Amino acid sequence: MRRRNKGLDSHPRVLYPKLKSPHPTDKRDDSDYFVTMAEQNSLRNRAPADAAGLSALIARAARAGKGAAPVERWNPEFCGDLDMEIRRDGTWFYLGTPIGRMPLVQLFSSVLRKDEDGRTYLVTPVEKVGIRVEDAPFVAVEMNVLGTGGDRVLTFRTNVGDVVEAGPDNPLRFVDEPGTGGLKPYVLVRGRLEALLSRAVMYELVEHGEEIEAGGGTVFAVRSHGDVYPIMTAEALRRAGA
Repeated sequence: MRRRNKGLDSHPRVLYPKLKSPHPTDKRDDSDYFVTMAEQNSLRNRAPADAAGLSALIARAARAGKGAAPVERWNPEFCGDLDMEIRRDGTWFYLGTPIGRMPLVQLFSSVLRKDEDGRTYLVTPVEKVGIRVEDAPFVAVEMNVLGTGGDRVLTFRTNVGDVVEAGPDNPLRFVDEPGTGGLKPYVLVRGRLEALLSRAVMYELVEHGEEIEAGGGTVFAVRSHGDVYPIMTAEALRRAGA
């Protein structure tokens, strides 16, 4: 019989902090994210690294289906690291076990934040816990192309359901991959959080590349929302195709 991970599949009711409103809705003051002061004091003293702590974290982050939380406006105390990791392929692990429930993964992804120290955290109004990220926290798994030339718009969907249009607010970047001679393409999703384009999406993307004069030379690049995103120099492209 398959054992269930109680830290992920059960939510002890005694650990749920109560929302101020019994009917959570999006509010400008974010009041539905907050718990009472007494509960905040209790939560600060609780270690997040056990199953009960994780269940409580799930309860505090519970905004599934409502998009990303305003984590950039929250500045809670750091409560330590959680044994949670996002692998390069986008799979989430807790205590070495894959998290198979997509709604739970989407819930965690909605409270992700990458800080100036380069680390990634799960953030609620009352706590901040560190997690490990092997590469990027998201993977772009689908792309749509609308228009041509300077009017082209590239839209990406991530593995957790985010939809972003590459452009000034969500730029693309391409990084040399050490030891392989290949490129790793990323699109900014929000804050400092990026999505690594899957191999299939990357192949589709380069089909829309073109040689463009930019920066005093010729580059192989893609366009979106009027911006040009160089992939490589035209000379490097020719060498790769030789």
